[in-house]
Amino acid sequence: MDLKFDAILEKWGVEKKDPRTYSPVTLAYIGDTIYDLLVRSVIVGEGNASVNIMNKRAASTVKAETQAKVFDSILPSLTPEEADIMRRGRNAHKKTSAKNASISDYHKATGIEALIGYLYITGSIDRIYELLEDHIKP
Repeated sequence: MDLKFDAILEKWGVEKKDPRTYSPVTLAYIGDTIYDLLVRSVIVGEGNASVNIMNKRAASTVKAETQAKVFDSILPSLTPEEADIMRRGRNAHKKTSAKNASISDYHKATGIEALIGYLYITGSIDRIYELLEDHIKP
């Protein structure tokens, strides 16, 4: 099965929508999963380890504080459209709150996740890799 967004929608007969119509929170919802999948893929690719160790390594990479640093690091290299999506994600009002992070870090993490979600939905997987290249390895 092809794990590209369009292929998944086609497989289950779901009509594709214009990615610009998705709310930043919806983009962050799928972006969180893609970000986590990338991190976990790298961890598993490095070889066997206990699940506890793998979870700790993944958690240190996907936590809001780390994602906030990624936000600040990649912002200068974004296209205007990408920067806008990431800022919209950062400024989105979610009904959940940060559990173990500052509000600022939590909002920036949502911005990163929204951008990753948008890039995934638009099929820009290589751009995700490019932006996260120096940040994804735990």
